Amino acid sequence: MNLSAENTAIVLDSTADFPDAPERFANWRVVPLYVRFGADSYRDYVDIGPAEFYERLRTAEELPTTSQPTPQDFRAAYDELAYERVFAFTVSAKLSGTYESARQAASETGDRVRVIDTETASAAIAMLALAVQRRLERGTTDEELDALVDRFKRESGLIFTLDTLEFLARGGRIGRAAGWAGQLLNIKPILTLSEGEILPLKRVRGNRKAIQVFAETFRTETSDEPGLRVGIAHAEAPERMAALEKLVRDVRPNAEIEVATTLGPVVGTHAGPGTVGLFWLRD
Repeated sequence: MNLSAENTAIVLDSTADFPDAPERFANWRVVPLYVRFGADSYRDYVDIGPAEFYERLRTAEELPTTSQPTPQDFRAAYDELAYERVFAFTVSAKLSGTYESARQAASETGDRVRVIDTETASAAIAMLALAVQRRLERGTTDEELDALVDRFKRESGLIFTLDTLEFLARGGRIGRAAGWAGQLLNIKPILTLSEGEILPLKRVRGNRKAIQVFAETFRTETSDEPGLRVGIAHAEAPERMAALEKLVRDVRPNAEIEVATTLGPVVGTHAGPGTVGLFWLRD
């Protein structure tokens, strides 16, 4: 079957931090996760946006919690899309039960919906979906998309830093960085995602050193070519985002900054204010 933007749709979950996707592409939908402050539950990016979330986080007596969409939430999105095929791209299954909800809903639709665990999070999910959309717009096949997803998992890059590991630790998403928890006074943890799991890379002192590590890693793992696509995300850290934009222009002037976004309420719950991430994909 030839796949196109006319017969194939894309579904993301809200951890892709790409809330305007349906406005940009008629064949896209976003299924929100949930964030809870006490007894109050909100749909990510629908009932509460980043600005309100971080404002409330500053005064919350208890940290918020998050939960995945239900299978019914995904089924509603699948049913709304009058397309022959649907590809659903979810946050890493090692970080959330979202993939399983999407898969359960897809199992009720025959072979119309295919669910892909991206093994990543935030802007990286959006960048993979954008690469798929480019192929749909010129015509593509399942085999070509399979090859793209496989290459994405092997070659795409992600590096991020947090002000504190407290949020990851409390949310249970800390992965192999657990050994650093409680040891980071004035120290910036540099982390990545590998095969869907959070891994520690380095510890440095201060934001300037962290940006230097970002630059060294980005320079080592990429080459300066027009096909290099970059994503940047931040949580209440616009000055750090600006520093990463400058880093990209200085280190790889031919790269395209494809996604620049704020971490939404659900990702922000686990990363915490001050987080900044750099993502890249050659396509």
